[in-house]
Amino acid sequence: MDKQFIKKHKKVFSFLNANQIYYQYVIVLNKLKRLFKPKASHKFLFILSPPFCGSTLLNQIISSSKDVSVNNELGTREGQTLPKVSKLIFNNSQKWDESYEVNWGFVKTEWEKYWNLSRSILLEKSPPNLVRAKKISNYFKPSYFIVFYRNPYAHCESLMRRKNDNPTKAAKFALNCLEFQKRNIEELNNTIGISYEELTSNIDVTAKSLIKFLPELSDISFNQEFSAHNFRNEKMKITNLNSENISRLTKDQINEINIIFKNKKSILDYFNYKIIE
Repeated sequence: MDKQFIKKHKKVFSFLNANQIYYQYVIVLNKLKRLFKPKASHKFLFILSPPFCGSTLLNQIISSSKDVSVNNELGTREGQTLPKVSKLIFNNSQKWDESYEVNWGFVKTEWEKYWNLSRSILLEKSPPNLVRAKKISNYFKPSYFIVFYRNPYAHCESLMRRKNDNPTKAAKFALNCLEFQKRNIEELNNTIGISYEELTSNIDVTAKSLIKFLPELSDISFNQEFSAHNFRNEKMKITNLNSENISRLTKDQINEINIIFKNKKSILDYFNYKIIE
């Protein structure tokens, strides 16, 4: 029984939570694998990304490697939504508070139940990780980080559409995320910075950068359709959707966003993003 089987027979499991069934299946399967497959020497790979910036797509691409195990294959593919962990991070009102202390020892023990430990790269992607990456590096060794970011106007549009944020709230959050990402690039070891624009518009360059960063990713596949969340709600090839996102913003919305962005234009400059007049 696998994830596709559960999806196909969803009605049969209508009285149960299909996700919970799948998670229990993964735990049992991994226990069996540990009996017959040797434990690999591991590298912990974290995608540090704000929500709604394309990190699910990047996660799917990296997960295509035979040397990679992701701790969650469902939904947005985030370790923070797994049972027992979700109360600590995903469903916690303090998850974006840098001072909030997560019990990483407990979280690591839980995530190891879902990773296939016979693979050398253990992948994790939960947006709140970007505000506490330094602490993560102390518990997961050796840790590697992909600092992922996106045009802040496209990010604002996604926040406004998906979370019903107003332009000011969306702009402040997008800018705050960029500030954390700047710090992550400058302070973390074993780090590579990749933009959504590079991933979707310069695939060959991005592939070479990732493989140079981690040679184990030499077999990742970019030439497939991905089911990552997008406003088209359809599987699609790697596509840059920024123009479509930004075109949805009204003049008044852009003006309101710019009040926030212009006060900290240096952050946009750092990531080579321009103010839209």
